[in-house]
Amino acid sequence: MLRRQIISGLAAVAAGALLAGPAFAQDTVKVGLILPMTGPFTSTGKQIEAAVKLYMQQNGDTVAGKKIEVILKDDGGVADATKRLAQELVVNDKVSFIAGFGLTPLAMASAPIATQAKVPMVVMAAGTSTITEASPFIARTSFTTAQSAYVMGVWATKNGIKKVVTLVTDYAPGIDAEKGFTEPFKNAGGTVVESLRVPLQNPDFAPFLQRVRDAKPDALYVFVPSGVGSVLMKQFVERGLDKSGIKLIGPGDVVDDDILNSFGDAALGAITAHLYSAAHPSEKNKAYVEAFKKANPGMRPNFMSVGGYDGMHLIYEALKKTGGATDGAKLIEAMKGMGWESPRGPISIDPETRDIVQNIYIRKVEKVDGELYNVEFDAFEEVKDPVKAAKKK
Repeated sequence: MLRRQIISGLAAVAAGALLAGPAFAQDTVKVGLILPMTGPFTSTGKQIEAAVKLYMQQNGDTVAGKKIEVILKDDGGVADATKRLAQELVVNDKVSFIAGFGLTPLAMASAPIATQAKVPMVVMAAGTSTITEASPFIARTSFTTAQSAYVMGVWATKNGIKKVVTLVTDYAPGIDAEKGFTEPFKNAGGTVVESLRVPLQNPDFAPFLQRVRDAKPDALYVFVPSGVGSVLMKQFVERGLDKSGIKLIGPGDVVDDDILNSFGDAALGAITAHLYSAAHPSEKNKAYVEAFKKANPGMRPNFMSVGGYDGMHLIYEALKKTGGATDGAKLIEAMKGMGWESPRGPISIDPETRDIVQNIYIRKVEKVDGELYNVEFDAFEEVKDPVKAAKKK
């Protein structure tokens, strides 16, 4: 009798442990963060990782009674690796979110996994317009390249720029940047003298820049991925374009805050349209920059960092809305229409497209207290993705 009671008791304890196991596991919400921490796009990965950590330091690691655990994976900027890691995070680690995605091909490779698993995918970096159309489970907190490109095209025609050569990286965001700029620029009477495209991997800008010099336009419109601007700027100076009278304009990727100081005085005067500058004059941004620098000595936050910072905010607030429930459809629904004050200014998630709506600022590279900054002097408010807007017409 005693033996039967002991065995029965042990069985009850075991059964209780089995029942309690999943419930206990559900108290942790896992976020799979996939970033290029090595390779040519390391800057993007490091900026987003730093911003995610900062957000959690400032806001805690518990939301709606659930502990948040971030699992960081390095894809090296290779799409096949991103897809494999996304699948492993969903299947093996049972993540409730996948996030990050430093480049468009990486995001597009992962979109089918988000759809199949019904796991929300928060794009914190990649900027091609079509990304949010690749899965109903994608929401974006970064930008679309076309937002800044379109604004730059409108601004240029109103400010005496009539002849332009465009030079873009030959992949989806580059094509978006080219088209987004040239359409409003040409519609307002501007002339695109030549359209140049350079390879994504190991670009050599020198021969293209020589063609720009020979064409003698009013301005060179440039789009390159974040972190690659230093290569272009170095060759821009070597070819003497900094002294040629040809203005450098474009989306802000080319004068990324993360590497801007390394350009030297050659970058002075460059005019760009973009979503964020470390010099954005709001109190919220001043506090953000100070906290980011304190947590990451030697680094200055850039536009990729706010994509990561706001991405974590979106995840936290969606969980609050669902009361901690991790049903993917409910979380995505919670994200639609959400708005808040970011270090970059007011932003929101378009409820129809799940894409970001934000201010785009016109900035000029100036020296402030001995350092180079993108100083804002004009703003286009509440800019939606122009590519999606055009499709509705």
